[in-house]
Amino acid sequence: MLPALRPAILLLLAGLQAGACALGSLPLAELRIESQRIRVEVAATPAARHAGLMHRKSLPQQRGMLFVNPDSDTRCMWMKNTLIPLSVAFIDKEGRILNIEDMQPNTRDYHCSVSPAQYALEMNLGWFRDNGIETGDKVSGLEKLRASE
Repeated sequence: MLPALRPAILLLLAGLQAGACALGSLPLAELRIESQRIRVEVAATPAARHAGLMHRKSLPQQRGMLFVNPDSDTRCMWMKNTLIPLSVAFIDKEGRILNIEDMQPNTRDYHCSVSPAQYALEMNLGWFRDNGIETGDKVSGLEKLRASE
């Protein structure tokens, strides 16, 4: 391969990987919160966490995206290039919901965890409220999911 082409090919591959994340090719997992079962796309790599739900036009009911981080820290989310309104639950390493925030499309407002979180779960706007999910509720199924760096 010509040395001059190598950077261009690497950029193309990186773009394809980011595009794949945005199109829903992430691994799926099943979680349970109270009586609700949901299927989530697992964003466990830096690229997948960065892309999140950007550029999506819809999110099916009972589906979401789980952001899996390698450690617990204060986590913040924003909605740049995200087209659908979402609610996010910040979750600690034991699976307890710390706080839930509503987020509007295409905004750069920060929505942060109230204390160190290892996970963030995005669902359609109002899903947590509509299903009686509150701060302190336990999310089951997280224990088998790990972040990769």
